[in-house]
Amino acid sequence: MSIEITEYTDPACPFAFSAEPHRWRIRWLYADHDIAWHLRMVVLARSPQEYLDKGFTPDRQSAALAQLAAEHGMPIDARERPRMAATLPACAAVVATRLHAPEREAAILRALRLRHLGRAQLLDEDETIADAARDAGLDPEALFGWMTEPAVREALEADAKAARTPTPAARVLDHKLAGWEGGRRYTCPSYEISRIGEAEVAATIPGFQPFAVYDVVLANLLPGVERRPRPESVAALLAWAGEPLATAEVAAVCELPVEEAAQQLAGVARRIPLAGDALWTLA
Repeated sequence: MSIEITEYTDPACPFAFSAEPHRWRIRWLYADHDIAWHLRMVVLARSPQEYLDKGFTPDRQSAALAQLAAEHGMPIDARERPRMAATLPACAAVVATRLHAPEREAAILRALRLRHLGRAQLLDEDETIADAARDAGLDPEALFGWMTEPAVREALEADAKAARTPTPAARVLDHKLAGWEGGRRYTCPSYEISRIGEAEVAATIPGFQPFAVYDVVLANLLPGVERRPRPESVAALLAWAGEPLATAEVAAVCELPVEEAAQQLAGVARRIPLAGDALWTLA
């Protein structure tokens, strides 16, 4: 029995970044072979002006980032940016990678988040996208070429349209949705989950939620799947993840207090400073 999760997200969303410990814990508990994970881009802002029209300015952004970092522990750089940034180019980079190098799609999304939220780079600047491409093992020139293709633009618009067509179940939890000129849309991260081959057995989890919500939904959709126990060690988790993890991500999967996770990581892993905290990778 397997499921597919369609995640609606955006490289700029600090709520989606703050929810990454939940995603890593889900992946660990159920293992990749039980879950097919699909990404769709919400496209939060096609231009910086969209944020300003809603009254969301760099100073308000900075305050929100600081609050989320304090509440959820992910390495977010809350410095005030010089301006608001469109998310459309970064979303296009993710979709272009999906079409041309699908095995690197999650990597480019992660890299864009780390550049924008962890290092305060602006998502609509070519330098940011080029840096993220190199981080994700992609050729920046090739990526910029892909981003101009009609097929990429069409796929990106399909993502944005799907994000603005929440399921009836999501509409019940309207406070977890956001408005746009055409109605309501998903906030990040929102999940549509269904059993593969059984579309009628499905659930929608709109917006940022406590882990217990995902836990209950997945237990109902995967009742016969034995969940893995927590990792034997933080080193075992890092070896499995195959990429640097934040302290809060390790703590969530290993079911440890953040302080204890940091202490254990310091003994076995290399610390990569980021936004007042760190990512960790095996030496």
